[in-house]
Amino acid sequence: MRLWSLRPSYLDARGLTALWREGLLAQKVLRGLTRGYRHHPQLARFREQPKPVAAIASYLEAVSQEAVRRGYHFDARKIAQGRTKSKLPLTRGQLAFERGHLPRKLKFRPHPLFRLTPGSVAAWERSPA
Repeated sequence: MRLWSLRPSYLDARGLTALWREGLLAQKVLRGLTRGYRHHPQLARFREQPKPVAAIASYLEAVSQEAVRRGYHFDARKIAQGRTKSKLPLTRGQLAFERGHLPRKLKFRPHPLFRLTPGSVAAWERSPA
């Protein structure tokens, strides 16, 4: 599971589709509707929010908006009700770490749900094998 902190607009078609699918899985986990992935480290930043399901719903909303912009047909009805107005913290180190996974042509900008803060790679991030 990879829930990118980068703006969805920087992902290719395959990446955006994978992000949508993985985001929906994350939402299912946060809603307690599955036993798998319950302890996945990518979910930590959502669980830290007062309303984790609203946070992942806001995240998915941005992914859905990018899909619409591209003319894709993602079913936005799958996104849980409720949204967060708060911006989740995102360290510059985390964003830099994620940027290393993408081709060099991508711009260095976060997903719109997050605001940059000073710091290193997040505690929940696993080192690449």
